[in-house]
Amino acid sequence: MKIPPWIAVILLLFCTTLPLHAQWLNHPTPGIPRTPDGRPDLAAPPPRTAEGKPDFSGVWGFDAGPSLFYIAGGLKPDENQPWAREAAKQQSENYSRDDQVGCHPEGPRFNHFLALPNKIVQTPALMMVMSENLTYRQIFMDGRALPEVVTPSFMGYSVGHWEGDTLVVETIGYEDTTKLDFAGHPHTENLRLSERYRRLDFGHMEIQETFSDPAVYSRPLTVTVKATLVPDTELLEYVCTQNEKDRQGKHLVGSVTEEMKAIKPVKVAPEILAQYVGTYDFRWPENPTIPSLWPVTMANGELLLQGAPLTPLSETEFLWASANRLRFVKDTQGRVTHFVCTFVEGDLIVKRIPDGK
Repeated sequence: MKIPPWIAVILLLFCTTLPLHAQWLNHPTPGIPRTPDGRPDLAAPPPRTAEGKPDFSGVWGFDAGPSLFYIAGGLKPDENQPWAREAAKQQSENYSRDDQVGCHPEGPRFNHFLALPNKIVQTPALMMVMSENLTYRQIFMDGRALPEVVTPSFMGYSVGHWEGDTLVVETIGYEDTTKLDFAGHPHTENLRLSERYRRLDFGHMEIQETFSDPAVYSRPLTVTVKATLVPDTELLEYVCTQNEKDRQGKHLVGSVTEEMKAIKPVKVAPEILAQYVGTYDFRWPENPTIPSLWPVTMANGELLLQGAPLTPLSETEFLWASANRLRFVKDTQGRVTHFVCTFVEGDLIVKRIPDGK
């Protein structure tokens, strides 16, 4: 999957606005199963409501993998409208400035935003999903139908029903100013999001998502969101516009084209590049308990991280997606152990997962 050069810039924008803060002081969540040493037993059976349905209540970390950045990876050029391809191209070229510094609710990509945890509160008739950034969803499960006429909103209108142990949620009415991903893939106000929630065990949930918008995409876009319970904690308020300096200070300037002209790539032998291929465990500083597995792969002699190109500046240093620098590090035995990615706050270490684990 070839992803346009903007992923690392999105991460930079996250880091310029998200505060590095600790979660709630350790307060054991009552009523959850624990191992003999007192730790939460995330492999225990899933809890159920008084009605016998799976209970999704709790604080969760969500991970949609590459779909957060580029949801349309499997589409062929003729499967989406030319104007939609151009809109995504323009957002990539300007480093997604118009998208990220606006501090608007995430809209249909709400479940994909790994950096902030979400809290679910479930009742028989209503499920609330709340984020630390003060965004919320209401999913009505009282038997009502979707409204026939809606005023488009950032988070849309959602109703849910049960199919066995699976909660099926249908959402319509999204504002067309929201995006499907951070690449800027657009949608119309006729977008429909279908979700299937399954609680696999006490600590893990999976959401199958289907985005349908025939006016833009000739077939539905599907995403699998994995969620991990974050016990013994609570949400902390985060306000994107508080102390935000990039927009007012006009710090976000330039373009991808200009950046690429300024670098001096080098040629690195394929056998050296192959040493870096593997899976790396990325942890967002704002939600460090939730792992996000980032693959480093090779295709046609080119090294890719999350599907975006790594441009060699030396045998160990690379420019990721034309924006952020990263450096691979080896131990004394010559094994690649991690890479260091440079952001505005400093260096972030992303550890390699040993082969076979």
